[in-house]
Amino acid sequence: MSRVAIIPARGGSKRIPRKNIKAFCGKPMIAWSIEAAKASGCFDKIIVSTDDTEIAETAKRWGAQVPFMRPAELSDDYAGTIPVIRHAVQCLQEHEDPVDYACCIYATAPFVSAEDLRRGWQLLNSTAQDYAFSVTSYAFPIQRAIRITEQGSLAMFNPEHFMTRSQDLEEAWHDAGQFYWGTAAAWLAEKPLFAGGSVPVKLPRHRVQDIDTAEDWTRAEWLFKAIQSATEDE
Repeated sequence: MSRVAIIPARGGSKRIPRKNIKAFCGKPMIAWSIEAAKASGCFDKIIVSTDDTEIAETAKRWGAQVPFMRPAELSDDYAGTIPVIRHAVQCLQEHEDPVDYACCIYATAPFVSAEDLRRGWQLLNSTAQDYAFSVTSYAFPIQRAIRITEQGSLAMFNPEHFMTRSQDLEEAWHDAGQFYWGTAAAWLAEKPLFAGGSVPVKLPRHRVQDIDTAEDWTRAEWLFKAIQSATEDE
Protein backbone atom coordinates (compact mmCIF):
# COMPACT_ATOMS: atom_id res chain seq x y z
CA MET A 1 0.00 0.00 0.00
CA SER A 2 1.81 3.09 -1.28
CA ARG A 3 1.20 6.52 0.25
CA VAL A 4 2.64 9.69 -1.24
CA ALA A 5 2.60 13.34 -0.13
CA ILE A 6 2.17 15.80 -2.98
CA ILE A 7 2.98 19.46 -2.29
CA PRO A 8 1.77 21.79 -5.07
CA ALA A 9 3.94 24.91 -5.36
CA ARG A 10 3.73 26.97 -8.51
CA GLY A 11 6.05 29.89 -9.09
CA GLY A 12 3.61 32.60 -10.16
CA SER A 13 2.25 33.91 -6.85
CA LYS A 14 1.01 37.47 -7.43
CA ARG A 15 -0.10 38.85 -4.05
CA ILE A 16 3.01 37.65 -2.19
CA PRO A 17 5.83 37.20 -4.74
CA ARG A 18 7.85 33.97 -4.34
CA LYS A 19 5.48 33.05 -1.53
CA ASN A 20 6.29 29.34 -1.52
CA ILE A 21 9.99 29.86 -0.77
CA LYS A 22 9.89 33.21 1.04
CA ALA A 23 11.44 32.96 4.51
CA PHE A 24 8.83 32.27 7.20
CA CYS A 25 10.10 32.16 10.80
CA GLY A 26 13.60 31.25 9.66
CA LYS A 27 12.87 28.71 6.91
CA PRO A 28 11.51 28.76 3.36
CA MET A 29 7.74 28.52 3.66
CA ILE A 30 7.61 25.20 1.81
CA ALA A 31 10.11 23.66 4.25
CA TRP A 32 7.50 23.56 7.03
CA SER A 33 5.19 21.39 4.92
CA ILE A 34 8.03 19.09 3.87
CA GLU A 35 9.22 18.66 7.44
CA ALA A 36 5.71 17.92 8.75
CA ALA A 37 5.27 15.28 6.06
CA LYS A 38 8.60 13.69 6.96
CA ALA A 39 7.88 13.77 10.71
CA SER A 40 4.47 12.14 10.26
CA GLY A 41 5.96 8.86 9.10
CA CYS A 42 2.95 8.43 6.82
CA PHE A 43 4.61 8.58 3.44
CA ASP A 44 6.73 6.39 1.22
CA LYS A 45 7.58 9.45 -0.86
CA ILE A 46 7.26 13.24 -0.57
CA ILE A 47 7.16 15.07 -3.88
CA VAL A 48 6.69 18.68 -4.94
CA SER A 49 4.70 19.56 -8.04
CA THR A 50 6.07 22.82 -9.43
CA ASP A 51 6.78 24.67 -12.67
CA ASP A 52 9.61 26.67 -11.08
CA THR A 53 13.26 25.54 -10.99
CA GLU A 54 14.12 27.63 -7.90
CA ILE A 55 11.22 26.11 -5.96
CA ALA A 56 12.29 22.67 -7.16
CA GLU A 57 15.85 23.15 -5.90
CA THR A 58 14.64 24.50 -2.56
CA ALA A 59 12.31 21.53 -2.15
CA LYS A 60 15.13 19.08 -2.85
CA ARG A 61 17.38 20.78 -0.30
CA TRP A 62 14.73 20.23 2.36
CA GLY A 63 14.24 16.58 1.56
CA ALA A 64 11.47 16.37 -1.04
CA GLN A 65 11.66 14.87 -4.51
CA VAL A 66 10.78 16.62 -7.78
CA PRO A 67 10.46 13.78 -10.29
CA PHE A 68 8.73 15.94 -12.93
CA MET A 69 7.99 19.58 -13.71
CA ARG A 70 4.38 20.72 -13.82
CA PRO A 71 3.14 21.82 -17.27
CA ALA A 72 2.21 25.45 -17.95
CA GLU A 73 -1.49 24.69 -18.39
CA LEU A 74 -1.63 23.56 -14.75
CA SER A 75 0.45 26.45 -13.40
CA ASP A 76 -1.65 29.56 -13.99
CA ASP A 77 -3.96 31.42 -11.62
CA TYR A 78 -6.91 29.21 -12.58
CA ALA A 79 -5.34 25.79 -12.00
CA GLY A 80 -7.36 23.89 -9.40
CA THR A 81 -5.97 21.63 -6.72
CA ILE A 82 -7.70 18.46 -7.91
CA PRO A 83 -6.36 18.57 -11.52
CA VAL A 84 -2.85 19.31 -10.18
CA ILE A 85 -2.90 16.29 -7.84
CA ARG A 86 -4.46 14.15 -10.56
CA HIS A 87 -1.56 15.06 -12.86
CA ALA A 88 1.00 14.19 -10.18
CA VAL A 89 -0.59 10.79 -9.46
CA GLN A 90 -0.74 10.04 -13.17
CA CYS A 91 2.92 10.98 -13.69
CA LEU A 92 4.01 8.68 -10.88
CA GLN A 93 1.91 5.79 -12.09
CA GLU A 94 3.07 6.20 -15.70
CA HIS A 95 6.63 5.72 -14.44
CA GLU A 96 5.61 2.51 -12.68
CA ASP A 97 5.58 4.20 -9.29
CA PRO A 98 2.40 2.86 -7.65
CA VAL A 99 0.17 5.19 -5.65
CA ASP A 100 -2.72 3.93 -3.56
CA TYR A 101 -3.25 7.05 -1.45
CA ALA A 102 -2.11 10.63 -1.98
CA CYS A 103 -2.14 13.53 0.46
CA CYS A 104 -2.07 17.03 -0.95
CA ILE A 105 -0.27 19.30 1.52
CA TYR A 106 -0.25 22.99 0.69
CA ALA A 107 3.17 24.61 0.47
CA THR A 108 1.90 27.63 2.40
CA ALA A 109 0.59 25.76 5.44
CA PRO A 110 3.21 26.24 8.16
CA PHE A 111 0.68 25.29 10.85
CA VAL A 112 0.23 21.78 9.45
CA SER A 113 1.40 19.19 11.97
CA ALA A 114 2.66 15.62 11.73
CA GLU A 115 0.03 14.55 14.25
CA ASP A 116 -2.82 15.99 12.17
CA LEU A 117 -1.49 14.26 9.05
CA ARG A 118 -1.48 10.98 10.97
CA ARG A 119 -5.04 11.60 12.18
CA GLY A 120 -6.10 12.29 8.61
CA TRP A 121 -4.62 9.02 7.41
CA GLN A 122 -6.25 7.06 10.23
CA LEU A 123 -9.64 8.58 9.43
CA LEU A 124 -9.37 7.84 5.72
CA ASN A 125 -8.07 4.34 6.32
CA SER A 126 -10.83 3.49 8.79
CA THR A 127 -13.70 4.68 6.58
CA ALA A 128 -14.90 3.98 3.08
CA GLN A 129 -14.65 7.65 2.11
CA ASP A 130 -12.78 9.24 -0.79
CA TYR A 131 -11.12 12.05 1.16
CA ALA A 132 -10.23 13.24 4.65
CA PHE A 133 -9.23 16.87 5.00
CA SER A 134 -8.59 19.59 7.55
CA VAL A 135 -11.47 21.81 8.68
CA THR A 136 -12.08 24.33 11.42
CA SER A 137 -15.18 26.01 12.80
CA TYR A 138 -16.35 29.53 12.12
CA ALA A 139 -15.88 31.84 15.09
CA PHE A 140 -19.31 33.44 14.56
CA PRO A 141 -22.61 31.84 13.47
CA ILE A 142 -22.80 32.14 9.69
CA GLN A 143 -26.61 32.23 9.89
CA ARG A 144 -26.33 35.68 11.49
CA ALA A 145 -23.93 37.11 8.90
CA ILE A 146 -24.70 40.54 7.49
CA ARG A 147 -23.90 42.17 4.17
CA ILE A 148 -23.51 45.72 2.95
CA THR A 149 -26.09 46.50 0.26
CA GLU A 150 -25.56 48.58 -2.89
CA GLN A 151 -27.20 51.47 -1.03
CA GLY A 152 -24.62 51.23 1.76
CA SER A 153 -26.98 49.90 4.41
CA LEU A 154 -26.83 46.61 6.28
CA ALA A 155 -28.95 43.52 5.77
CA MET A 156 -28.87 39.98 7.10
CA PHE A 157 -28.19 37.11 4.72
CA ASN A 158 -30.69 35.05 6.70
CA PRO A 159 -33.14 37.48 8.33
CA GLU A 160 -35.26 34.58 9.59
CA HIS A 161 -32.56 34.05 12.23
CA PHE A 162 -32.68 37.58 13.64
CA MET A 163 -34.33 36.35 16.84
CA THR A 164 -32.59 32.95 16.99
CA ARG A 165 -30.13 32.54 19.84
CA SER A 166 -26.55 31.83 18.74
CA GLN A 167 -26.41 28.66 20.82
CA ASP A 168 -29.45 27.30 18.96
CA LEU A 169 -27.82 27.59 15.54
CA GLU A 170 -25.96 24.74 13.89
CA GLU A 171 -22.18 25.09 14.04
CA ALA A 172 -20.57 25.74 10.65
CA TRP A 173 -17.14 24.63 9.43
CA HIS A 174 -14.81 25.62 6.63
CA ASP A 175 -11.82 24.19 4.80
CA ALA A 176 -8.68 24.85 6.84
CA GLY A 177 -6.51 24.90 3.72
CA GLN A 178 -3.77 22.61 5.04
CA PHE A 179 -4.07 19.09 3.66
CA TYR A 180 -6.32 16.68 1.78
CA TRP A 181 -5.87 12.93 2.09
CA GLY A 182 -7.48 10.96 -0.71
CA THR A 183 -7.48 7.64 -2.48
CA ALA A 184 -5.60 7.58 -5.77
CA ALA A 185 -8.85 6.51 -7.44
CA ALA A 186 -10.67 9.60 -6.12
CA TRP A 187 -7.95 11.99 -7.31
CA LEU A 188 -7.77 10.34 -10.74
CA ALA A 189 -11.55 10.50 -11.13
CA GLU A 190 -11.45 14.15 -9.97
CA LYS A 191 -14.16 13.50 -7.42
CA PRO A 192 -15.22 16.70 -5.64
CA LEU A 193 -13.86 17.38 -2.18
CA PHE A 194 -16.92 19.20 -0.84
CA ALA A 195 -19.41 16.41 -1.36
CA GLY A 196 -20.63 13.36 0.49
CA GLY A 197 -17.39 11.43 0.12
CA SER A 198 -15.24 13.34 2.60
CA VAL A 199 -14.66 13.14 6.35
CA PRO A 200 -13.39 16.03 8.53
CA VAL A 201 -10.08 16.30 10.35
CA LYS A 202 -11.02 18.96 12.91
CA LEU A 203 -8.44 21.60 13.85
CA PRO A 204 -8.63 24.34 16.50
CA ARG A 205 -9.13 27.82 15.04
CA HIS A 206 -5.87 29.17 16.47
CA ARG A 207 -3.91 26.81 14.21
CA VAL A 208 -5.60 27.91 10.99
CA GLN A 209 -4.53 31.00 9.05
CA ASP A 210 -4.92 31.84 5.37
CA ILE A 211 -1.82 33.60 4.07
CA ASP A 212 -2.84 35.63 1.03
CA THR A 213 -1.69 39.16 1.88
CA ALA A 214 1.25 40.85 3.61
CA GLU A 215 -0.99 41.44 6.62
CA ASP A 216 -1.88 37.73 6.72
CA TRP A 217 1.83 36.88 6.60
CA THR A 218 2.70 39.12 9.55
CA ARG A 219 -0.19 37.79 11.63
CA ALA A 220 0.75 34.20 10.79
CA GLU A 221 4.35 34.71 11.93
CA TRP A 222 3.19 36.23 15.22
CA LEU A 223 0.79 33.36 15.80
CA PHE A 224 3.35 30.73 14.78
CA LYS A 225 5.97 32.12 17.16
CA ALA A 226 3.43 32.27 19.99
CA ILE A 227 2.47 28.62 19.46
CA GLN A 228 6.13 27.56 19.34
CA SER A 229 6.86 29.48 22.53
CA ALA A 230 3.90 27.91 24.33
CA THR A 231 4.96 24.43 23.18
CA GLU A 232 8.52 24.97 24.44
CA ASP A 233 7.20 26.05 27.86
CA GLU A 234 5.15 22.88 28.33
